[in-house]
Amino acid sequence: MAYLETLKKEVDLLAVRLPDGVEVARVHWGGGTPTLLNAGAIADLAEHVKACLPIAETLDFSVEIDPNEIDDARLDALTAAGLSRASIGVQDFNPEIQKTIGRIQSYDVTRAAVEGLRARGVTALNADILYGLPDQSVGRISESVQMLLSLSPSRVALYGYAHVPWMARRQAMIPTDALPTPTERLELFDAASQIFEWDGYQAIGIDHFAQPEDGLARAANEGRLRRNFQGYTDDICDVLIGLGASAISRFPQGYAQNAPATAAYQKAVRAGQFATSRGHAFSGNDRLQARIIEMLMCDFAVDLTKLSQEFGIAPGTLYPQFFTVARDYPGLIDLTSDRMVILPKAHALTRMIASRFDEYERHEESHSTAI
Repeated sequence: MAYLETLKKEVDLLAVRLPDGVEVARVHWGGGTPTLLNAGAIADLAEHVKACLPIAETLDFSVEIDPNEIDDARLDALTAAGLSRASIGVQDFNPEIQKTIGRIQSYDVTRAAVEGLRARGVTALNADILYGLPDQSVGRISESVQMLLSLSPSRVALYGYAHVPWMARRQAMIPTDALPTPTERLELFDAASQIFEWDGYQAIGIDHFAQPEDGLARAANEGRLRRNFQGYTDDICDVLIGLGASAISRFPQGYAQNAPATAAYQKAVRAGQFATSRGHAFSGNDRLQARIIEMLMCDFAVDLTKLSQEFGIAPGTLYPQFFTVARDYPGLIDLTSDRMVILPKAHALTRMIASRFDEYERHEESHSTAI
């Protein structure tokens, strides 16, 4: 496979540029459907990564798995490569909803994939399910959540469906009158959230749930929870390197993204160059703003004293901006001289409140709904 060979060459480019003493502690295959690779290709890529990069002994190796594209041979190859956590997307188990969104994935197929993973010793399981789908009702999402819980995932992401037909062509086939209203979306989210919490899962940030013994729950309880463009994580490393077409990297200095088009990505890498097509270098208050947003998204609160110490600034310089935001959300934010807290009844608005601290945020019509 030409793309696989290009990806291996990008690993080679990275290997010769890593500083001495660096170890790769986490590897994640995803942002697509890596289980489209056959068993031989999976083993080939995994062996190449381990041979070229300095892998930590306690490597956390996670892979996004499509239950429709997995079999015993692929599962054997992944576990032989050291798979420690699997991620499975569900969206919704209702057959009518699956047909409408063009994503057919039965409960039986999903359960078989989970059972195959656990039979091979992979017990850490991430799952995600969507609310706000066309023709979704409280009854339907409740049934799907209960079916998902029967698989006992370690952590679950409850994401809102983003209807963006101008970006996802197949969504143009979905009638807009089949979509729930913003109020109905909130009811769907609340119904699913209650079931997760009734089943003993801990709410994590704005849209995740985890079993109490999961690392994400422990990080939240110990104040170590972080959030990046992939979601919530207990990984505190400030460097994340993305490989492959469209992959995003994060460094202390800023962000970089590979060329989204496969042809452009392959052309650059085959020429012996990284395929970076755009990026953003941190400047001004970028790091401070990012940390404020992360605190709100993770903890629904910002400790102004801690923030001031972390960035070496006087606490009083931050207060005016926090005061303005609190004033604009009366009765929803508790603000003192050293702390701003988003009250529980306003947690659904956290993303909107946090965006007030992002000077790059632009509220355009092309954005999907926030709830």
